[in-house]
Amino acid sequence: MTTSPKFSASLEQATPPRQMATAAPADRAPTAQKRRRSTFHRRSAPLTIAMLAALAYFLLPLFWLLVASTKNTQDLFNSFGLWFSRAPQLLVNITATFTQGDGVFVHWLLNTAVYAVVSALGAALLAAAAGYGFAKFSFRGDRAAFNLVLGAIMVPATALAIPTYLLFAKVGLVNTPWAIILPSLVNPFGLYLMRVYAADAVPDSLLEAARIDGAGEARIFFRIALRLLAPGLVTVLLFTLVATWNNYFLPLIMLNDPNLYPITVGLSSWAAQAQNGGAGASSDMLPLVVTGSLISIVPLVIAFLLLQRYWQSGLATGSVKQ
Repeated sequence: MTTSPKFSASLEQATPPRQMATAAPADRAPTAQKRRRSTFHRRSAPLTIAMLAALAYFLLPLFWLLVASTKNTQDLFNSFGLWFSRAPQLLVNITATFTQGDGVFVHWLLNTAVYAVVSALGAALLAAAAGYGFAKFSFRGDRAAFNLVLGAIMVPATALAIPTYLLFAKVGLVNTPWAIILPSLVNPFGLYLMRVYAADAVPDSLLEAARIDGAGEARIFFRIALRLLAPGLVTVLLFTLVATWNNYFLPLIMLNDPNLYPITVGLSSWAAQAQNGGAGASSDMLPLVVTGSLISIVPLVIAFLLLQRYWQSGLATGSVKQ
């Protein structure tokens, strides 16, 4: 089949405009993409600045603590605070910290570890059990009880220290390790967190299947639910660990024996001796207080680094739809 010359000429004339029409958007595409990139960079610049400011806010005290731990008493007051001294003596300060008072710093560190670890494990387990119960069981007054827990979050811990001391004095638990551990087991925020997490992390169909197979409620919780609640459990454990490790006011009013002091109260007593010039105290103890503060945060950093993989595994598990 042949085409007429007029039709061929009209076809040739119509083709170039069509090619130009299709080529024009391709030419404009890189320009639009560059505009989107520039808009994205302009919007992300304030967020980047805010992130860097927050990073400096949190890391600057740690950097100062590291720098101050390499100085003696004279350099602490006479040298620039944000840079190392010419003759750093970090090892000397660490040795003096551990040998001061016949190694009492090691005793304080062990006391703090016992208080924090026992309290964190107990609080995390209790919060997981209570949160799981609120999320998966319905009973009379459950909403009122949960609202009471939410109200307890608003009460500061320092406001409960004096009533707790009076109650523990009645039962003879003052000046004992239980005076620090038992109050730390109650964590309203951890209970709230585990209740919210258990509502989505533990499927109801899985619990029904376990009940049909004849498993009891205790076995379901410890064998099935507790494994699914591991990321939330680690979160509560770390929060309680940090709170108990850094707790100062409760041990201050509960403990009278220096052998039971945690690291916070022990370092505070050293600082008071150095400032007041008590018996056997001197200004040379100030570097020991700073170095002891640096040493006390090392276990918390290690705990975060070791347990962060549970958070990552929990996020990866929740991103897969089952």
